[in-house]
Formats: sequence, C-alpha cells, structure tokens
Amino acid sequence: MHNDIPQIPLANGNTIPQLGLGVFQVDNAEDTKNSIKWALAAGYRHIDTAAYYGNEQWVGEAIKESGLDRSELFVTTKLWNNVRGYDETKQAFGESMARLGLDYLDLLLIHWPAPGYVDTWKAMEDLYREGKIKNIGVSNFEQNQLEDLMSQTEIKPMIDQIETHPYFQQTELHAYLESQGIQHEAWSPLGGGKNNALGDPVIAKIAAAHNVTPAQAILRWHIQREEVVIPKSIHEERVAQNRDIFAFGLDEDEMQAIAKLDQGKRVGPDPQNLAWLKKSMTYGSRA
Repeated sequence: MHNDIPQIPLANGNTIPQLGLGVFQVDNAEDTKNSIKWALAAGYRHIDTAAYYGNEQWVGEAIKESGLDRSELFVTTKLWNNVRGYDETKQAFGESMARLGLDYLDLLLIHWPAPGYVDTWKAMEDLYREGKIKNIGVSNFEQNQLEDLMSQTEIKPMIDQIETHPYFQQTELHAYLESQGIQHEAWSPLGGGKNNALGDPVIAKIAAAHNVTPAQAILRWHIQREEVVIPKSIHEERVAQNRDIFAFGLDEDEMQAIAKLDQGKRVGPDPQNLAWLKKSMTYGSRA
C-alpha cells in the first residue's frame, strides 16, 4: 500500500485531502505555528481552524511562512453561532479572510445549527458563486437540520463535519450523508481525550497486530469508513504518526471489532440541544 494522502471527491467535482490538521484549543502562536510547520513537513496539505478558536491569524502566518504555493493547501474555517444573517455572514467571512491573509477559502462551514442558519447559508451560497469560497458545508448538523436547510436553499452542503470516534460512531448519520452525497468529516476522531478509546483493549490489540499506535489504528478505521479526519496535536512525533496511516490496512474482522465498541457517547455538545445552541449565540469568537 502507498502512503499518499488520498484526495476525496466532493459533490461539486472538487476534492479534499482525507487527512488534515485540526487546531481546536491551540491557543497560542508558538504551538499553532509549530504544529502547522510539522504537519506541512510531514506532507499534510489540509488545515482546519475556526473563528471561535481564536487562532486564524497564527494559521495564516504559518501558511505564509511555509513558502508553499497557495494552490497546494486546503484551508477550512467556520462561522461561529453569533454570526447569523446575510450581511453579518459576509462581514464575518471578510474578517476571517483578513486574519488568515488569504484571497480565497477552500471550505467554509457553519459551526453549529444555531437558529438563523438558513440566512447564513444563503450568504455562503453567494460567496461560493462568486468564487471566494471553493466549497461550503456545515458542522454538527443532524439529519433533520440538514433536511430543513436543504428545503429552503439551493446548494446542498458538500461536507458535514461531525463528532465521530469509536465510542460515538454516527452510523445512521454516516449512512444518510452518504445517500445525500455529503462528505462525512470527523472531528475529535480519537475521542478528544475525554474518553478512553485510545486505551481500549480492542484498539490496543489491533494496533499491536499492525505495529502501530492506538491512535493510528483508530485513524485508519476512519479512513476505511471513507471519512475525512482532522486529528489535532501539538507534539511533533504525534503529528507525524497521525500522518502515517495509509501504508497499512485493517481487515473486515478488525473493522467489525471496532464497530462493536460504539457506546453512543458524545464528548461534545448535542446539536439538538436548542437551549445550548441559543446560549452559544451570545458569545463570539475569541479572535
């Protein structure tokens, strides 16, 4: 097996690198820029940030300092829940682009399905038509929310970025996204450190059989489910290990063994929790 990072096709004919670097909770310039530098050196070309993370400026600086041609990179950011409405969305997009120092964006996501997402999406559709964003999508949208959005808008989301890991596998939503031609992207693919998936004996046994780490085994499981994954690390060795997941494969028994670990347990908020969604609209990005 080769060790190249696959390009996953999207419904609009574009592609996205199947592996990216996430920078959630990386809250200082040194860690942000180092993790991106190490990732790019290891061959990553996909970086995922968000206005709420407060690190778009450092992501932009790291991209500029890398010396890589802009066309080689796939950059994602997200609109936080306090941004709702057509004009507000366009303004927030412009502010994110200024912080990133980019003249176009590869992917813009609505971060959560807080009320008002339809008007936000309509602004994103226009930004997409204008060529300022190559792809548009959502994050943390459940099936009912996707159906509501699609019933009132013209362009179907190309991606839904959702919490997915061995203890919360999103099997039904995964199947729905596949049926709709919407790419499943997994955030917190290793469980976010809030559960013990990395210490699960089933994962440990599979990892040992392939002479890889538990994290590599879990990421490989995601890859074989045809998900896009964006693991985060501020440690150089782990950034490199997370990259090295394409030169081995899990067999069907191993895939089924991990499938049986599903506990239906989130580590993040529930997208159906309207009280939390409304509360989250009262605070803005950390930028």
